[in-house]
Parts: sequence; C-alpha cells; structure tokens
Amino acid sequence: MPDPSKQPQGQDPNDSRRISGPDRRKTVVDQRHNGTGLERRRGPGRRRSDFMKAAEEGEMTQEQFLFIKAIDAYKRVNEVPFPSWTEVLEVIRKLGYRKTVESCLQLDAVEDWKEPADAPAFPPSEEEIDEAA
Repeated sequence: MPDPSKQPQGQDPNDSRRISGPDRRKTVVDQRHNGTGLERRRGPGRRRSDFMKAAEEGEMTQEQFLFIKAIDAYKRVNEVPFPSWTEVLEVIRKLGYRKTVESCLQLDAVEDWKEPADAPAFPPSEEEIDEAA
C-alpha cells in the first residue's frame, strides 16, 4: 500500500486518475459560438434527436433515403462526384421541398423568408413570363 505521506500535496491518494493541467472539461464545444442551431457536437445537457440517432446508427427514415437516392441519381446523370450547393438545392426543390415556415436557425447577415406551400420549384424565366402575357 502506498505511503499517503508521499502523495503530492492537494492530490487525493485514492484518485489515481488525477491529472494536473487545465480543466479537460473545457472542450472545443464550450468555446464555440453557440446559437445557430446547427452545432453537431453535443455539449452538456444536449441530446441527439431520435431523427439523428437513427441516421447515425444506420437506420434511415424514408425521407433521408429518398434524399440520398435523389442526390446519387443527380451525380450519376450529370457525371459529377460532388454537386455544388446550388445543385443540391435544385435537387431538394425538385423533391418538393419549399420554404414555408420561419427558420429555426439564427444566422448572421441573412434575411429569413417564406413562400406559399404551392410555390413552383423554380421561378418562371423571363421568356415564360413573356409567353404568358
């Protein structure tokens, strides 16, 4: 049994895990700017949603599977390994998604907006507007 008188001062003789230095509980997550709603890493008291848990464990929802298949089809048809963000948005709009509610995110220097649920996937071109007139 170790001699307690030989333990460094301030260290519990029963705690063999004691590490000196900065508090390791101060993680990168604690130092980031929180508040956008997009943080992937969970901090204290933040739990993954069931939606995220299932996806991370390999159990995709029908929505997730449809999105992945649509992106994969876009990449194959257009022979691009990495679609641009504009191309990803195009696929999302073609899947039928529209911005119909206010955002849950807090983004700097961006104005939030909404559109009707029955809005077309893409605004009509000037030629289509002229033909309709």
